[in-house]
Amino acid sequence: MKRKHIIVLIVLVLVGLIIFKLSSNKRILEEKKQPEKDTLVRIPVKVAAVVEELRTINLVKTGSLAPFKEAKVLAPMAGSIAQLKINLGDQVQEGQVLAVIDTRLMQLDLQKAVSNVRKLERDLATYTELLAGQAATQEKVNELRQSHADAVNQVAQLKKQIADAYIKAPTSGTVATKAVEVGVFANAGAEIATIVNLSQAKVQLNLTESEVYQTKQGQEVKISTDVYPDAEFKGKVSFISPQADETRSYKVELIAENKQSNLLRSGTFVYADFSRQTEQKILLIPREAITESVKDAFVYVVDQDKVRQRQVKTGIESGSSIQIISGLKAGERVVTSGQINLKEGTAISISK
Repeated sequence: MKRKHIIVLIVLVLVGLIIFKLSSNKRILEEKKQPEKDTLVRIPVKVAAVVEELRTINLVKTGSLAPFKEAKVLAPMAGSIAQLKINLGDQVQEGQVLAVIDTRLMQLDLQKAVSNVRKLERDLATYTELLAGQAATQEKVNELRQSHADAVNQVAQLKKQIADAYIKAPTSGTVATKAVEVGVFANAGAEIATIVNLSQAKVQLNLTESEVYQTKQGQEVKISTDVYPDAEFKGKVSFISPQADETRSYKVELIAENKQSNLLRSGTFVYADFSRQTEQKILLIPREAITESVKDAFVYVVDQDKVRQRQVKTGIESGSSIQIISGLKAGERVVTSGQINLKEGTAISISK
């Protein structure tokens, strides 16, 4: 009887263990079926939309200076440089001799050619007299006359070559480059120097379609630059391109006075104030959305639940907003707060 109780107890314990194990396995399976909790850390940020507005703005454009005239001085013939009469930075006048090519061989050839002309003149005179006395033929006289003409042409060519050996300035200005030295052999067409004329300044800039139709040839424009913050230069529109480029912009050139006291040099950035207002559609975002400096600006753009870093080009600032020239489209959203914790692809949550 005692043994029977023991067996029953053992059976009950085994059944209990089986029930416990089955219950435990069921709980584990149910836990596996539960969705995983989102453990991804999301950075809270504030965002704002890129808006497009019609603004009335002053028509002030940036441009760069180009030389009023720039001329390359080229060797008209091959030869060694016998004289070089310029240095970098020298002021030269149009027609001034800058360099001389060695002409000693040409001078000798010229002397021979002149002697040959004189001999042929004497021979021609002699045979002309003989022809008059029927002691020479017409063919011989014609041959000498042709030889004399060829010799005269040769003398003229040699004189021209010797004259060309004196290389002259094609325009007045400043010697900007000097490519040769005395004794160097220069081929025909080789560059000797470059002369830049800064008596006036040529400003090159681009206008949009709406801006170009408000601009006229000869229109007066005020020119200023950061180099001389207190100076103002007077300019006029000298050229308006009749055709737009691939960006739908029109090239415009201005001619401005160039004061010796405040000399404008080629390559300087300037501002051209057309002294009028224009209406333009511009993209605006809050100023605080810009990270880094305005010159090297980028923003974080919302892409679903993440952010993408994007380079932008900025324009004018208006109150708490700043113009975006390129890099964004109207309706996109940019981060305005919380950028310090962001990088490319960071997950975010948008705060109200």
